[in-house]
Amino acid sequence: MKVLVKTDILGRNENAAAENAALFARRGIYALNLLGSPGAGKTTLLERTLTALSGELRMAVVEGDLFTVKDAARIERCGAPVVQINTSGGCHLDASMVAAALAQLDLTALDLIVIENVGNLVCPAEFALGEDAKAVVLSIAEGDDKPLKYPLIFKESAVAVLNKCDLLPHTDFDMAAARRDIEALHPGIAVLPVSSRTEEGLAAWYAWLRAAAAKKRDVR
Repeated sequence: MKVLVKTDILGRNENAAAENAALFARRGIYALNLLGSPGAGKTTLLERTLTALSGELRMAVVEGDLFTVKDAARIERCGAPVVQINTSGGCHLDASMVAAALAQLDLTALDLIVIENVGNLVCPAEFALGEDAKAVVLSIAEGDDKPLKYPLIFKESAVAVLNKCDLLPHTDFDMAAARRDIEALHPGIAVLPVSSRTEEGLAAWYAWLRAAAAKKRDVR
């Protein structure tokens, strides 16, 4: 007799994700699931984004991490509401965790919620959280081979942010090859080379977020 544990877990998660999605739809909130490896620069990208768009979008962050509140403290210094989720070793967030975090936020005062998932290129891609879209952050330092090694996360994401482009001269990262592989995995994906440190390319990332949030408000 076969016990389909994973199927059951994913099924329960899908139900909770559907409830989150319905909540976001009622409130006209655009929800983004931000994915990437540890050290890819997700939190720094968020800090830049919160600072740059604070006068345009009402934003909040749900921070996922195994332990500590270090990233949440960084986000809080940017002036945005933030809820920390510690998974105590779990490799991804699930929809029920996010639902509990949402209960701690004033959803009537938000246009955009970014869920920074646990640093991992594998498990988080499999678990829907009720988000409108996923965004994957890949650091130049990780290498241009990663999209083909971890295809699901790129297939699932609406946008791929290639971060730390200021390091390009110091690596053998092939930007053209990375873009080709990502677009082959997911035709139509937005591929955005940026440097969160120097702010190179971030205007395109901000424009993508503005358009996504505006579209969600219009649908509502």
